[in-house]
Amino acid sequence: MAQVEKRGGLLRKSSASKKPLKEKVVLMYDEIFMTEDPSKCSPRFWEELFLMKVNLEYLEGKLESLDGEELMKIKDNINCLFQHCIQALGEEHPIRVVNALQTLCALIRGVHQKNKSTSGFDIINMLMGFDKAELCMKNLMESLDSLLCAEGSESLKSLCLKLLLCLVTVTDNISQNTILEYVMINSIFEAILQILSHPPSRREHGYDAVVLLALLVNYRKYEEMIQLLYEFKYMTIYAAQLRLGLEKPKNSSSALSDGTIIKFQCPDQIVVWSVNPYIVKLSIVDDEATLNGMGLVIAQALSEYNRQYKDKEEEHQSGFFSALTNMVGSMFIADAHEKISVQTNEAILLALYEAVHLNRNFITVLAQSHPEMGLVTTPVSPAPTTPVTPLGTTPPSSDDEHRLHSGKLCLIILTCIAEDQYANAFLHDDNMNFRVNLHRMPMRHRKKAADKNLPCRPLVCAVLDLMVEFIVTHMMKEFPMDLYIRCIQVVHKLLCYQKKCRVRLHYTWRELWSALINLLKFLMSNETVLLAKHNIFTLALMIVNLFNMFITYGDTFLPTPSSYDELYYEIIRMHQSFDNLYSMVLRLSTNAGQWKEAASKVTHALVNIRAIINHFNPKIESYAAVNHISQLSEEQVLEVVRANYDTLTLKLQDGLDQYERYSEQHKEAAFFKELVRSISTNVRRNLAFHTLSQEVLLKEFSTIS
Repeated sequence: MAQVEKRGGLLRKSSASKKPLKEKVVLMYDEIFMTEDPSKCSPRFWEELFLMKVNLEYLEGKLESLDGEELMKIKDNINCLFQHCIQALGEEHPIRVVNALQTLCALIRGVHQKNKSTSGFDIINMLMGFDKAELCMKNLMESLDSLLCAEGSESLKSLCLKLLLCLVTVTDNISQNTILEYVMINSIFEAILQILSHPPSRREHGYDAVVLLALLVNYRKYEEMIQLLYEFKYMTIYAAQLRLGLEKPKNSSSALSDGTIIKFQCPDQIVVWSVNPYIVKLSIVDDEATLNGMGLVIAQALSEYNRQYKDKEEEHQSGFFSALTNMVGSMFIADAHEKISVQTNEAILLALYEAVHLNRNFITVLAQSHPEMGLVTTPVSPAPTTPVTPLGTTPPSSDDEHRLHSGKLCLIILTCIAEDQYANAFLHDDNMNFRVNLHRMPMRHRKKAADKNLPCRPLVCAVLDLMVEFIVTHMMKEFPMDLYIRCIQVVHKLLCYQKKCRVRLHYTWRELWSALINLLKFLMSNETVLLAKHNIFTLALMIVNLFNMFITYGDTFLPTPSSYDELYYEIIRMHQSFDNLYSMVLRLSTNAGQWKEAASKVTHALVNIRAIINHFNPKIESYAAVNHISQLSEEQVLEVVRANYDTLTLKLQDGLDQYERYSEQHKEAAFFKELVRSISTNVRRNLAFHTLSQEVLLKEFSTIS
C-alpha cells in the first residue's frame, strides 16, 4: 500500500500516477479565497471549518501570495472569516475556540505581512470592514478577557496571549498599528493583573503577560492624542491651545470617569484628548500580590540571563535586586576578546523600567526576596516562566551598539531607583541586609575572585559596587561616554539622599574614590582621541563635583571621622592626577577654542581640591624633613592632616547637592521608540509557527468526543 506524506497542506501518495490530494481544511481555505460566499453551497461551512485542525502555514502563505487587487476581491470573505472566528470564541466546544484563535493569528499576520506599506485603516477594512470594526473588536476583546480570566484551560489562556502579542507586534512601530486603538478602548489590563497575581497562572503565562503589558504601555506614548471629531473654523486654534497647555475652551465638560478621555465641547467644535489607559492604570496599581507577581516574573527572567554568566557550582542568588545588578554587571565586556554571546532580554528590561518609572508602589518589590526563585529543580510538568527562547530577546551578537543600548536601559532603571525617595529608604535601610553576588569581570590586573563569604549589607552597597565595577571595566577605545555620565549620576543621586537624610553608610568609599581618579587619568591620557568624539569635560566636571560633595558635606554622611581623613589622604596621595587635570583644563580654558567654556567650569570646580593639595603637601614635606623620613606611612600622613585642618580655608560651592530629575518625555523618547521597535520585531520573530502548535492543546482536549 502506498505511503502517504503530508507537506504544505497536501496529502501526497508516493505513486506518481496519482495527483496530490489536499487536506480538507486546505480545500475549505481555497473556497474562502474564491469570490463567492463559501457558505452559500454549504450552510454548515463555518461550523465545520472550526472543527478542522488549522494549517497556519498554508493560510498565512495564501494571504501573502495574493496581490492587493486579488485581496480586495475576497475582502468580504475575509471579513466573514474574521467575524466567524470571533463568534467561535464563545463556543463551549474548546477545539473550536482553539482553531478560531489560531485562525485569527494567521489572518492578522498574513494581512499585515501583505500590506506592510498600507495604512492601518486599510488593514482594519480588510480584516473586519470599517462598518463592523468597532463591534468586532469589542466582541473579540471581551472574549479574550473572559478566556484569560476563566478557570478553564491554561493552553487556551496561553493562546489568547499569543494572539494578543501577535496583534500588538504585527507592525514594527506599534504606534502605527491602528487596530490597537480598539485594545485601548476595550482594556484587558485587569485580566493581565489577574494572571500576575495568581501563582499557577503566573508560572504558566506570567512572562507573556508582562511583555504584553510593557508593549501596550508604549502605544502612542509620546503622541498628543488629540482627535478632532467635528471640524469648524476655530478647531485649529483650540487644538493648539490644548497642545500648549493653555486655558481650556469655554463650556468644557468634565473628564470621563476613568480619567483617560477628556472632552471639550464648544459651540463650534468637539475635541477629544485621550491618554493610553494602560499607562494610567499601571501607575496606580497598589495590590501587593499583583506587584509581587510582576516582580517574580521579571526576576525569573533576569536570573535566566544571569545563569549564562555563572558556573554551575556558583551559589544561586534568589533576590530580585541581585538578579538586576548581576544583569547590569555582566552586560558589557571591556576586552573585545572576552565578549560573551548572550540573548539580551530587552522586553523584560522594558517591563521593569515601566514598572519602576510609572508605579512608585513597585519600588517595594526591589527589597523582596522571592522564595519561588530558589534552586532550580526539575518540574513535574515543564512550564518555565521564561521560555527557552524568550519573546523580545535579541539573538546573541557581538554588536557593541546593541550592548550599549541594553546597558543604557539598565542604567536608566537604576537612575529612576536612585532618585526615588521610597526606593532610597529601602536601599539604605540597615535592617534590610542582603548578600549580592555581583558579576566581576576578569581583567589583566586582577583575577576573578569567587567570594564565598559575601557580607550582608544594605542594597545600596550593591548599587555602589556595581557603579564602581562599571567605572573600572569600561575604559576602552570605544568609550561609552553616555553610560559613564549616567553611572556618575546614579552615584551622585545616592549621595544627595545620604546627605539630605544624614545616612552614614558603612561602605568602602576608598574604592569609589580610586575608581573616579583612575577614570580622570584615562580621560587625560586619551584627551586627543576622546575630544574628537565627546565633550569629556562634562564627565570630568561631574567627577570633580563628586569629590566636592565629599569635601563639603562628607561630615554629614561619611560613617566616621577617619573616613573624612581617608578622603583627604586619597586626594593628597593622587595629587599628581588632579594637578595634571588642572593643567589640561587651564590650557584649554585660556584658548579661544571649542572647549573654552566647558574647560573653565572644571577649572573653577577644582578650587577646593587644589586648596587641599596646596595646603597639606608643604606640611607633609616639612614633617618628613624634620623627622628625616624619606617616605611617610599612611598613618603619618593622616597625623599631619588631622593636625592641620584648622588652618585650611575652603570656598563654599553651591548646588552640589542638586540634580536634574530624570525625564523620559523630552530626552529619552527617541531611545525608547527605537527600543520598542526592536522588541516588537523580536517578539514577532519568536512567535513562530511552532509556538502556536496545536499538539499540546489536542492532548489537553483528547477526552472530548
